[in-house]
Amino acid sequence: MLLDRLGRQSARHHRLVIALWILAVVLVSVGKGVVGGSFVDNFTVPGTESQTAVDLLTKRFTAQSGVGASVVIVSPTGSVSDPAAATAIAQTKAKIESLALVSTVEVLPSPTTPSIELLNVQYSGTFAQIGKAGYADLVAATAPATAAGLDVNFGGQLTDYAVAPPNSPADFIGLLLSAVILIFAFGAIVAAGLPLITALFGLAVGVTSISIIAAFTNVGTVAPLLAIMIGLGVGIDYSLFIVTRHRENRAAGMEIEDSIARATGTAGQAVLFAGITVVIAITGLVIAGIPYVSNLGFMTALVVLVMMIAALTLIPALLGAFGDRINNGSVARIFHRKEKVATNDGKPNFWERWATHVSRHPWFYAVATLIILITLAIPFTSIRYGQPDDGSDPVGTTQRIAYDTIAKGFGAGVNGPLVIAVTYPAGGSIPPNLVSSIQNTPGVVTVVPPSSPTTINAADNTAVITVIPSTSPDAAATTALINKLRSSVIPEAIKGTQAQAYVGGETATFIDLGDRVKDRLPFFILAVVLLSFILLMMVFHSVVIPATAAAMNLLSVGAAYGVTVAVFQWGWGIELIGLDATIPIVSFIPMMMFAVLFGLSMDYQVFLLTRIREEYDEKKDTRAAVVAGVSKTARVITSAALIMITVFGAFVFNPTPLIKMFGLGLAVAVAVDATLVRMILVPSLMEIFGKANWWFPKWLNRMLPKINIE
Repeated sequence: MLLDRLGRQSARHHRLVIALWILAVVLVSVGKGVVGGSFVDNFTVPGTESQTAVDLLTKRFTAQSGVGASVVIVSPTGSVSDPAAATAIAQTKAKIESLALVSTVEVLPSPTTPSIELLNVQYSGTFAQIGKAGYADLVAATAPATAAGLDVNFGGQLTDYAVAPPNSPADFIGLLLSAVILIFAFGAIVAAGLPLITALFGLAVGVTSISIIAAFTNVGTVAPLLAIMIGLGVGIDYSLFIVTRHRENRAAGMEIEDSIARATGTAGQAVLFAGITVVIAITGLVIAGIPYVSNLGFMTALVVLVMMIAALTLIPALLGAFGDRINNGSVARIFHRKEKVATNDGKPNFWERWATHVSRHPWFYAVATLIILITLAIPFTSIRYGQPDDGSDPVGTTQRIAYDTIAKGFGAGVNGPLVIAVTYPAGGSIPPNLVSSIQNTPGVVTVVPPSSPTTINAADNTAVITVIPSTSPDAAATTALINKLRSSVIPEAIKGTQAQAYVGGETATFIDLGDRVKDRLPFFILAVVLLSFILLMMVFHSVVIPATAAAMNLLSVGAAYGVTVAVFQWGWGIELIGLDATIPIVSFIPMMMFAVLFGLSMDYQVFLLTRIREEYDEKKDTRAAVVAGVSKTARVITSAALIMITVFGAFVFNPTPLIKMFGLGLAVAVAVDATLVRMILVPSLMEIFGKANWWFPKWLNRMLPKINIE
C-alpha cells in the first residue's frame, strides 16, 4: 500500500526527510524576505450595489478612489482654535498635503467639543502603492501638532492596514497547554514532543508561504492568525493519531520500521481522508462569490494540506530517528494509564461501562442530548451579520482612541459615512429633491451635497453625496437606514429622471457582504453535507450512518453558532473574553466555521465508526460493536479533542474580535462533537437503529466504490 511504503521509506531515510523539511523552512523564509508580501483587508462583493458605487468612484474620481485615513487631534488643555494649537494644526495639514499620493485633506472642527478636530486624508493610491511607509510618513507629518502638546491618534483604512493588532500569546499558550495534554496522554515527554515539532515545522512552511502569496494577491490580515489556529489544531491531532497507532503496534511486538509503516498505512489513511475533506470543504468557500472569503479559505486549506503532508512524512521520519527513545522522559500517566479491556471477571474499563450504560438507555440519552444541542443552537435564529469596527478594538490602541474621540466630537455615524454615487446625463445634475429626501429620513444626521470638483467629476455626469448616520457602523439601526434608502427613499427621489444612485461606503459594503453570505450559506451547507454523505457512504457502505452523521454534524455546528451569537451578539459573559460591548457576527465566520468543523468532525467520525464497523463485522452484534468501538477509541478522541479545544480556546483571548469568534466557535463545536455527539448521541442512535445502521441498497453497492480505512 502507498501509505505503508511512504511511512517505511520516511522512517528508513529519516535524515533525508528531516533535512528536506528543514530546507523547506529555509527556502520559504528566504522567499518571504525577498518578496515581502503584506496583508490587506480588501472587501469586494461583485454584483452588489456597494461594489457598483466603488467601481464608479474608482473610474470617475481617480483622485478620490484610493485609501483614506483619519487624523484625530485633541487639545488636552483648551480649544483647537487657540492660536498655538491652530498654528500647529495648520502646519500639520500642510505637511500631510505635501505627502506622496495625498489628494485632499479635509479639516473638520467638532461642532460640540472645541478641543477636538478631525483631518480626513484622502489618497489617490492603493495600499500597495502607499505601503506601511506611507503610514509612517503620515505619522511623521503630525510632528507640529505633537510638538505643540496636542494628542494625535489615527484611524481609517490606512491605519488598519499598517498598524498590526497588539501581540497576543494565544498561539504560545495553546502550544504549551497542548504539550501538557500530550505528555499526560502519552506518558512520555519525547513522544509528546513529536506532534509539537511536526506542527511547528508545518506552521513554519505553511504560514510563511501565505506571506509569499500575499505579495501577488490580496490576502486578509486575519489569514496568518486563522492559519496558525487551525493549522496548530489539526497538525497536532493528525500526528497524535499516527504516534498513538505506532506505540500500540510496538506494544504488540512489531519491529520499529514495520510498526511505523503500519501506523502510517492505517492511521495515515484517516489523516489523509480527514485532511482532504477539510481542504475540499474550505476551498468550497468560493461558492460565496466573495474574493476575500475565498482567499482566506485557500490560505487555510494550504496550511491544512501542509500539516497533512507533515503528519504523513515528518512524523514517520521522527519516529524512525528516535526509535524506542520516544518513550524516554516517562511521567505520571494520569491519562495514559494502561487501558483495561473487558474480561471474564467482569471488570471493563470506564469507557466500556459508559457505552454499555448509554446503549441500555438509548432513547433517554438521545432525546436529552438532542434537547441540549437544540437549546444551544436557538440563539442562532437571531443572528445579525455585520463587521466589528474600530470601536471594538482593544482599549488604548490608536484606532480605538480615534474612534471613540470621533464618536464623542462628531457623533457615532461619522465613523461610517455612507457614500452615494449618483450618475446622470452629462451636463445635467442630481435630481432636485434627492438630497432633501435623504436628509429628511429618520436616522440621518447630515447630508453633504456635491459642490466641488472632488464630488462632481470632470465629465459632469457623476456626483457623490455623503450621508452621516446617527448610529455607529455596526448598529442594527444603520443597517435598517441603508435598506430604507435603497428600497424606498432613493427610488422615489429619482423616479421619472435618468439618474441612478448607488449606496456605497465601507458600512454598506459590509452589509452587502452579509447579505451575500446569508444568501449563499444554505447552498454551501448543502454542498458540504452532500459531499460528506457520499464520502461516508463510500467508506461504510451504509445509508443510515452517513445520514445520522450529517444530522449530528449539523447539530454540533448549530450549537457552536448559537453559543457564538449568545456571547458576542447578546453579550453573555462578553467581559470574560476581553470585549466591553456587543458586536454583530462577522458575516463570513459561519460559512468558514462550517467548512472547518465539518472537515474536523469527519476525522472523529471516521475514527470511531471504522472501529465500530470492524467490531460489527466480527461479532454481528450492534450493541457489542458500539461498546467495543467506543471503549477502544474514546481515549484518543478525548485527547485529540482536548488539544483542539485548548488550541482554539486560547485564541478567544486574542485581541482581534474576528479571531475571538473563530476561537470560541471552534472550541465549542469540538467540545460538543467529542462529548455529546461521539460519546452519547452516536452510541444511543446506533442502538436505536440496530441492524438498520448497516442497510445499503444493492444497486448502490454496485455503483459506489468502497474506500477502505483501517
